Amino acid sequence: MANGKASDSPNILIILNDDMGFSDIGCYGGEIETPNLDRLAANGLRYSQFYNTARCSPSRASLLTGLHPHQTGIGILTYSNGPEGYAGDLNKSCITIAEVLKQKKYKTYLSGKWHVSSNLTQPTDSWPMQRGFDYFFGTIIGAGSFYHPSTLTRGNDNIEHEAEKDPSFFYTDAISDQAATYIRQHKKDNPNAPFFQYVAYTAPHWPLHAHDEDIAKYKGRFDAGWDRLREQRLQRLIDDGIIHPNWQLTDRDPTQPPWTEAQHREWTLRCMEVYAAQIDRMDQGIGRIIAALEETGQLDNTLIIFLSDNGACAEDIPEGVTAKELVDQLMIAKAKTRKGEPVRFGNDPSLMPGGEDTYQSYGTAWANLSNSPFRLYKHWIHEGGIATPFIVHWPRGIKEKGGLRHNPSQLPDIMATIVDVTGATYPKEYNGNAILPLEGESLVPSFSSAYGGRGPLFWEHEGNAAVRIGKWKLVRKYPGPWELYDMETDRTEMHDLAAEHPERVREMTEQYNAWANRCGVIPREKILELMKAEGGTAFWEEEKQK
Repeated sequence: MANGKASDSPNILIILNDDMGFSDIGCYGGEIETPNLDRLAANGLRYSQFYNTARCSPSRASLLTGLHPHQTGIGILTYSNGPEGYAGDLNKSCITIAEVLKQKKYKTYLSGKWHVSSNLTQPTDSWPMQRGFDYFFGTIIGAGSFYHPSTLTRGNDNIEHEAEKDPSFFYTDAISDQAATYIRQHKKDNPNAPFFQYVAYTAPHWPLHAHDEDIAKYKGRFDAGWDRLREQRLQRLIDDGIIHPNWQLTDRDPTQPPWTEAQHREWTLRCMEVYAAQIDRMDQGIGRIIAALEETGQLDNTLIIFLSDNGACAEDIPEGVTAKELVDQLMIAKAKTRKGEPVRFGNDPSLMPGGEDTYQSYGTAWANLSNSPFRLYKHWIHEGGIATPFIVHWPRGIKEKGGLRHNPSQLPDIMATIVDVTGATYPKEYNGNAILPLEGESLVPSFSSAYGGRGPLFWEHEGNAAVRIGKWKLVRKYPGPWELYDMETDRTEMHDLAAEHPERVREMTEQYNAWANRCGVIPREKILELMKAEGGTAFWEEEKQK
């Protein structure tokens, strides 16, 4: 039926992309051409205040399980260069969406990035096939070359050689095409069974790899520079009703120059053009996935959810970073191209990004644009780190087309929503293990109308933390003090009210601390002590602490 549960179990399709800002895609005010995502938005709902957890692995763990990431064993990343205190594997206290839906006779498919297992080379009980997926094609690692990705896997078997032998291989296309193939194969082999499919892109995560024809589409698109483009994006967001006109545009990142003083202009623009091309290519693939749903008659009763795992990424890949760090230690790159040419690592302005022999990122100033109108980035819990575009499309279950929803929600709500619309049971026990209670709240009431009343929202990542209760958000950029913002009048977090409301700060801090204790958050000070003792640090650690 409309505006609620369908008469028969809907298919579920979650599309997650990687390191993309709040306002990059067309239907969220951006310059990047995303006609297929725009179509989903125009025929479904857009949410303006849906939140991720600010980092790749924790967001995936939270999305997949309906818990906060620390509860799942993935409080930071899946590996560390020091004993960071979390296992880096999905533990046995959580259950994935795939495992829940298999109990309802769903067939389950994953195409793309996994990144919630610490063992990157040998199948373990935290790999996809062992956590509820019937079929898996993708990577276990969190990043890498789009032309020849590390840890490329089908089922439990490494298939990196397939990409190595295929000169046309490009990971974004491979994810899309495999997803479309799964949809067609499912209809053929299981015509009476519903499916759950998780499509997890690595685009537009660095490195900046894209096709020449896609890059060419954006030549000149960003020539106005980040200052003017941030203003233009804000106005489009206001015009679309996504952002309130009273919210101020945040200042340019203080570490970055005005566009008029930007150096290496040609290279700088090329970085943003390649980044845009990565998203464009993803959207093209989403179009092919939608086409497969239409061809098989499954679009109307497929609940599609699209979002990003965190805000835009301000990390620079330093010139001089070594292949040993990226290839041998982190396994997120290949030292040579498939033709045997050396890969040149680092943001070298004399080397234009895009090709397989490059490994670069687009940097802080463009990430600041991507997160317009907010401040800060991936890693941090200010709005720039956690605000994601969030699109829901389900013709049989949602009557309204092109609607906006402003109710705050976060990743655990996805599991709660799927349990609600499918009639599945979230268990107290699974395979002999006690399962932690679901932390999310269903979004189904918002499918028919705007609603309020969501309980408190909590975040923590590397000491950066927040709690949101109603209109109030208490947030901390570690190791700084708590800041307090009224999100109804100042969602861009320009006016810290902590000094004016000490009692509210105290009460919200107590609620945060109670949540952190309950959910197994390890204080950052303890983690840093452990890392210092072991000498552990990531190659970009200094960059992200700027």
